[in-house]
Amino acid sequence: MPKKAKNQVWKVKYKSMDKDALKVAFHENREYAISKDKYSATMNDNYWATALAVRDRVVERWIQTQQSYHKQNVKRVYYLSMEFLIGRLLGNYMYNLGLEKELGAALQELGFDAEELREQELDAGLGNGGLGRLAACFLDSIATLGLPAHGYGIRFEYGIFNQKIKDGYQVELPDEWLQNGSPWEFARPEYAVKIQFYGRSESYTDKNGQLNFRWVDTHDVLAVPYDFPIPGYKNDIVNTLRLWAGRSTEEFDFDYFRHGDYERAVQQKILSENISKVLYPSDDISKGKELRLQQEYFFSAASIADIIRRFKSENSDLRELPQKATIQLNDTHPSIAIVELMRILLDDYSFDWDEAWNVTAKTFAYTNHTLMPEALECWPVDLFERILPRHLQIIYEINARFLSDIAGRYPGNTDLLRRVSIVEEGYPKKIRMAFLSIVGSFSVNGVSKLHTELLKTKMLKDFNDLYPEKFNNKTNGITPRRWLLKANPALSGLITQAIGKTWVTDLDQLKKLLPLAQDNPFRARWQKIKQQNKNELAEYIKSKTNIIIDPESIFDIQIKRIHEYKRQLMFAFFMISQYLKAKNDPKSFIQPRTFMVGGKAAPSYSMAKLSIKLINCIADIVNRDKAVQDKMKVVFLENYRVSLAERIFPASDLSEQISTAGTEASGTGNMKFMLNGALTIGTLDGANIEIAELVGEENIFIFGKNAQEIDQLRRQGYRPEDFINRSTKLKEVLELISKNYFSAYHPGLFNPVLDSVYNADPFFICADFDSYCAAQDAVSNLYLDREEWFKKSIINVSHSYAFSSDRTIREYNNEIWKVKSLKA
Repeated sequence: MPKKAKNQVWKVKYKSMDKDALKVAFHENREYAISKDKYSATMNDNYWATALAVRDRVVERWIQTQQSYHKQNVKRVYYLSMEFLIGRLLGNYMYNLGLEKELGAALQELGFDAEELREQELDAGLGNGGLGRLAACFLDSIATLGLPAHGYGIRFEYGIFNQKIKDGYQVELPDEWLQNGSPWEFARPEYAVKIQFYGRSESYTDKNGQLNFRWVDTHDVLAVPYDFPIPGYKNDIVNTLRLWAGRSTEEFDFDYFRHGDYERAVQQKILSENISKVLYPSDDISKGKELRLQQEYFFSAASIADIIRRFKSENSDLRELPQKATIQLNDTHPSIAIVELMRILLDDYSFDWDEAWNVTAKTFAYTNHTLMPEALECWPVDLFERILPRHLQIIYEINARFLSDIAGRYPGNTDLLRRVSIVEEGYPKKIRMAFLSIVGSFSVNGVSKLHTELLKTKMLKDFNDLYPEKFNNKTNGITPRRWLLKANPALSGLITQAIGKTWVTDLDQLKKLLPLAQDNPFRARWQKIKQQNKNELAEYIKSKTNIIIDPESIFDIQIKRIHEYKRQLMFAFFMISQYLKAKNDPKSFIQPRTFMVGGKAAPSYSMAKLSIKLINCIADIVNRDKAVQDKMKVVFLENYRVSLAERIFPASDLSEQISTAGTEASGTGNMKFMLNGALTIGTLDGANIEIAELVGEENIFIFGKNAQEIDQLRRQGYRPEDFINRSTKLKEVLELISKNYFSAYHPGLFNPVLDSVYNADPFFICADFDSYCAAQDAVSNLYLDREEWFKKSIINVSHSYAFSSDRTIREYNNEIWKVKSLKA
């Protein structure tokens, strides 16, 4: 083999991407990798043969990308997230490699339908909602922009549960997304990391007379990495998502087995593997809390060990870590990574405190994702001390030094010290993980303008006063490759015909659609595509539920995690009010609607689960009432997930973004609806505010009280009954529920809903309901004028450029990470 000259780079020759090569690859994979022929192969086998053909073409680019990172010793971003809601990957890889047409043609000639094969893939539900989906969008944008980066999370054996609706109730079933294996993951046992738990911290004096600490008598678990390639869009760059699985350090105890104790022989293996068994164990019991903390430390510690290993492969002095790595914490779940890096620098590398803290505080950046107090994690000190005794010592020291600094700057202000202390005094004493993240990071960002402003002025005001230079905003975004190019091929095709194809990686190009809103032929084609998408969703719903819906009706949709602050209850109340209108005054019901709700409630969240039951009871009554058949239908979309979302967004007319003002950090569902041409009805909350600023108040339906007005109501003593008494519509709705109209066989079933609304109404449904109904009347009136509706639809899409995750990631990189793009 000829020698390569110094600095010469071999020209990479990749596998062919044409139709014939893909057909050959399919046959070879089915025969040699799966050991099947056309007679014995199942549809899942044929999916695997297809996936492996695509995977080969991803892998060769993956290897080349990683080699480039190592050879150039680049600075990298490490994105730590408890959740990665990546969904199905075959279609995503096809589009990002530019294979969709050639592979589609190859499969057609082989006698397969590409969509049918893609349906064989199970969603990787490694997330609960927006947080995990955002992380997946970010990885796509990071790779598309050519930024050297790695994602780190947990390879949950069971992701977010599969939701079944039985007798109107949510029933949770295991999400066995790995039951047929995954063609996309690569086990890397050679990089397994030993993770310690429990034990004790002991002090000792080293040979230089220095006092040191070591963590001893621990229970250990192996973290085994599984890698998923993350390809950028048509740029030959492939980054890595590394997910950690728990394994026992001792697979089998032969002594127990030999003495006939077969259960204890494998007990250690079972306990160790529990750590990555299920996403979000129930934390309303002590064992669930314990496992949750273990999970967070498990993947954070494994990731820190891996980051240090990567750093040391090309560098030697860990004092230079901030020049080669930025670790982005996606919410508070991985914040223990700050303490873990300190532990390693102090205990394993003998750094003094100031050296270790200087490295740590320059390496971490923190994203806050919530305005809900319960989501700002706090861990009981006694639990922390038992599971992570050495880390608690370090947290105490971090807090002591931090408070000493603040006391020096603000002498005598003991109340400030109490408010900002990482350790919350009281019973039980707790560790405030968000505060730890702020103190230990050089950047703290919110995820929408309102969210960041509320963090700075209310929730984290003290910290903003102390460290104003740390706080910044990075409004969330979504990847247009998944949510328009792939999910809505007809609309994306029309857009490409009109303005060219560069919008796929430069969403600012969508601005060119704005004048086309006045173009009659273009608008007619736009409307036709929307109608086709609605027809397809109607057929899908019929096939899954036997409910026949009118594709000409307004598709009025709320799909998101079920939570009181997102106010699915208010949407349900509006459905009831519309039902009463259709029954009592049918001539005033001017526009047929199909109401759709999708989302999962946390298994232990009783009020959220009762909301699901109420919506399904409303659906049972409405859908069986022949008097309103031509006016309205109600559908609960079971088991909402990424692949189902890809069907729903393209068919949507109206996007329900109705959370109480001041509660939603950003939201990304609102952006996906907007990108697919839906109009928004919503409050001035989260990213709704930025949508309204962009499109103008005439192109969005804003209602309800703003965050300041909600806060004022709360402070002056909110009385929901005052609003109920003033609202004829709301009073009628609540009376109908109280008369058990929707629970004839279970009297009193919805009393908890009524009690909450009448006595507390914590999310101000009563205060906003009449305003919401008025906005909904405006929706119905506008939809009668389809030309005007679709003008506004095009205007909304043309302004959705601002919500590309590519834009968000550019801002992260320019202002926080500062890594060099290797975009080809």
